[in-house]
This record gives sequence, structure tokens and C-alpha cells, in this order.
Amino acid sequence: MSVHLELFAIPGMPMVRAGDDLPALIADALTRADLSLRDGDVVAIAQKIVSKAEGRTVDLATVTPTEEAIALAAKVGKDPRIVQVVLSESVRVVRSRPNLMIMQHRLGFVMANAGVDQSNVAPSDGVQRALLLPLDPDGSAETIRARLASRFGVRLGCVITDSFGRPWRRGTAGVAIGCAGLPSSIDLRGQPDLFGRTLEVSIIGFADEIAAAASLLQGQAAEGQPVIVVRGLTWTAPDAPIADLVRPPEEDLFL
Repeated sequence: MSVHLELFAIPGMPMVRAGDDLPALIADALTRADLSLRDGDVVAIAQKIVSKAEGRTVDLATVTPTEEAIALAAKVGKDPRIVQVVLSESVRVVRSRPNLMIMQHRLGFVMANAGVDQSNVAPSDGVQRALLLPLDPDGSAETIRARLASRFGVRLGCVITDSFGRPWRRGTAGVAIGCAGLPSSIDLRGQPDLFGRTLEVSIIGFADEIAAAASLLQGQAAEGQPVIVVRGLTWTAPDAPIADLVRPPEEDLFL
């Protein structure tokens, strides 16, 4: 286990736009700040800039709502075009009420609005856009990890973070929606606890814990610190995709 962790935000990250080379932007920001990456570092990156770089935006003027979207929009009090985008990203509506839609995203995540967002998506050209999650967050994480590892000549992990609300608790917390170079979860079942008792249900949401720690620096509003380096972690479990964190329906007592 690690006995010391260091987290720092990479300073001077520019505003990210569609088509930007995100690994190069991160590497250049590190170099400008006279910083580097070390073996075992984990780079935690806010989903929003990954989606922006990948052009995961929808021009709302191009969206034609279906009858289902119009009916749901009337119930929740939202723009029918936004509701249509949310439905297009989802496999089902879990719960809805005025100003809230809890959806099961196509990747299995249960989250508000299927991750569709308009905050910090500047309409500099006057076009109203919605931002979607990356198509393949694990793939995005691997691309960034591989490029940065090559640039700095080190072994790295990468986590793409987002903010989720949680059942029965107020407030959002950072979670991982993509990862590479590390295990998304670590299964401790079968190992002994401090007193020799065999653990029966303990599975660590490793990538989620990294994301939550990084979120303390990333913030939720105008902080402008989307890339965090987490230093000092150790692990021996094999790499595992983010899908391992999604609870199978047969294990879910509440959905």
C-alpha cells in the first residue's frame, strides 16, 4: 500500500477545442511549467476536455425531437432537443421528475442526463451545443496514456473523470468513466483482513477513488484545472476496463 500521495494540477492548460491534440497540450503544459511525469504516475483528466477534443458535440439546431422526447420534456421541464440528445445516448430512463432525468447510459453508467452537458461549453459562435461523453472512454484513456508515456519515457496510468450524483447522498463526487494502464477495480475477496478473517465481499473501486481525489483539485465550476497528476500510488492487480465497475443487473437490488 502507498504511504504517501501527491496530487497536483497541471498549470496553464489552454481551452480545448474540437480537433485539438490533447496529449500534446498536456505534455506542452507540463514542459512550460518545468514539470515532468514519473514512473507510476496516474494522469486524471476531466471528461469535458476529452469530449471537446474529440468533437463530441451536438448542434441543437440539428436535433428533431421525437414524440417520446417531447412528452418527457414536458414532464421534466427541459428543452425537447436536449431531452432527445439524452435519450439518444441512453438505453433507458431510470427515474425522472421536474428538472431531473436519471438515465442508464449506453455504456452502462447510471447518471443524470446520460452525461449530456451544456456547462462550460462556450457558444462563441452563437451556436447552442450539447456535449456528450466520449464514444469509448477506455480507448480515449489508452490513447492519452500511450502518447504521454512515449513522450516522457515512463510507465503511466490514465483515468478519465466525471462527476456523478449518488443515491441517498447529496452532492456530486468524482468517478472514473474510463481508464488505462491500471485496474478499474481491485478484488480483495479471499484475502485476510488485519485479524486473519477472510474477506468475502470487498472490491475496491480503484479508478473511482483516484477520480474522487483528483476531483478535489479539478473542481466543479470555473477552476480551470482539468488535468491532475496523482503520484505515489502502487498496485499489483492487472489492468481492467471501466466496465468492471458497472454492477450487473442481476446484482442490483434497486434499479
